Amino acid sequence: MRKSIVTFCLGLVAAVALPALAAEVAVLDWRQALFTSDAAQRSMSELESRLSGQQQEAQSLGQELSQLQQRLQQEGETLPDAERRTLIQEFQQKGSRFEQLRQQIMEEQRSAEEAFLQEAEPKLEQAVEQVIERHGVEILVEPQGVLHSERDLPNLTSEVVEILNSLN
Repeated sequence: MRKSIVTFCLGLVAAVALPALAAEVAVLDWRQALFTSDAAQRSMSELESRLSGQQQEAQSLGQELSQLQQRLQQEGETLPDAERRTLIQEFQQKGSRFEQLRQQIMEEQRSAEEAFLQEAEPKLEQAVEQVIERHGVEILVEPQGVLHSERDLPNLTSEVVEILNSLN
């Protein structure tokens, strides 16, 4: 009889404790999880090395444009007309090339991010499903979506990152 009471009490404690262990509502910053993953870091590193030449050229052009602008502002009125026109023409050509490089870099970045997201989305879904199952999550919200909570909600972001890293 005593054994059955102890067993019953342990069962009751377990029944009360299990729902407390299950996180009915949890928080996940999926952008942070995705973009701090090893795959995202590799992707960004590859993109940076691919764009390094264009970025250096753009930086150099930016400095030259700044110097030309400064020279035109300081000496523009005292320069002979032909020299001033030459400087203005050079400024416009370099400005055009700078804008072209800037557009190319932005397009490459957008394209690379899109490709990464397309490849990573199924892995993110898999990682999120694993974490939801592991913690018994019924409602998963983004941190920005929580206006008020009486208690600290479990943040599953780092666990999703770990799983994402293991899937690569």
